[in-house]
Amino acid sequence: MNGETVRARLGVIGGSGLYGIEGLADVRELEIETPFGPPSDALVVGRLGGVEVAFLARHGRGHRLLPSEINYRANIWAMKSLGVEFLLSASAVGSLREEIAPLDFVIVDQFYDRTRHRADTFFGEGIVAHVSLADPVCPHLAPVVAAAAREAGARVHEGGTYVCMEGPQFSTRAESAVYRSWGASVIGMTNYQEARLAREAEICYVTMAMVTDYDCWKTDEEPVSVATVIERLATNAERAKEVVRKVAARLPERRDCPCATALEHAIITARDRIPPGTVRRLGPVVGRVLGGDG
Repeated sequence: MNGETVRARLGVIGGSGLYGIEGLADVRELEIETPFGPPSDALVVGRLGGVEVAFLARHGRGHRLLPSEINYRANIWAMKSLGVEFLLSASAVGSLREEIAPLDFVIVDQFYDRTRHRADTFFGEGIVAHVSLADPVCPHLAPVVAAAAREAGARVHEGGTYVCMEGPQFSTRAESAVYRSWGASVIGMTNYQEARLAREAEICYVTMAMVTDYDCWKTDEEPVSVATVIERLATNAERAKEVVRKVAARLPERRDCPCATALEHAIITARDRIPPGTVRRLGPVVGRVLGGDG
C-alpha cells in the first residue's frame, strides 16, 4: 500500500455510472495488493464530513470489467484492509415488479444467486468456515441508507429480493417471468458475491439498487438495452453521491449488529490444524478471531 497507513470507516463500491465521489478532502489514491490479485481499480480514500471514506469503482474506471471478471475477493479484502466497517454498494438494476419504476431505489434485504463462475468465499486451503447469510444485509445500516435516499429525492422501496444473474447478457423473457414468479424485486449482475464476502469479513453491507429499467418481462415496454440504461444512469448517480454524503454523517457510533461478529462461531476447523500461511494470507479478514494481521 505504498507504505502508507490509511484507514477508512465507510466503504463505497460504485456500479455502472458511479465512478467517483465529489467533495472528498485529503484525497489519496491507493494501489492495494491483495492475496487474491488486484482489486477492480485503485481505491480512492478521503474525508467526507469528518468521516474517512474509501471508494472503489466496481467495474474499474472507464467500465472495463464484465461482472464475471470482477475480482470480488480482492475488492472486499482491500476494503477490510483499510479498516472499513460499513460498506454501501450502489448497483444499477432492472425491475421485476410493476410498482418498482425506473429511477426508484430499492434497499434490498435478500438475494438469490444465479451465477456460475465466481469465487465467493475467502475460505478453503485449510480453513473451513460457515457464516450465517439468513439475513445478508445489515439491519442497522439499511434504514440509514433508505432515509438518506429519500432525502436525496429518490422514491425508495425498503426490502426486496435481488436476483444476481451471471450476465453479461440480459435475461430472456422466460427467465424474467420465472424470477417474477419467485416474488423477486430486481435483477442485477454483481452484488451477491459482495454480500457473501462482506459477511465473511464482518463488514456491515447494504446494496442500494438503483433502477434503470423494467426487465424484459414487461412486454408493453421495449426490451432493455444499453442505451436505455445509460440514459438513466446519470440521474441515479447524482442521487447516489448525495446518499453517500448523508450516510457518512449518520453512521452508527457502535456496531452491535450480527455482521460485526459473523466469524465468532463460524470457523469449525480445529485451531491446531489451521495452516499459519492461510491465516497470514487472509490477514485482516480473520485477524479478529484467529490473530495475525487484523
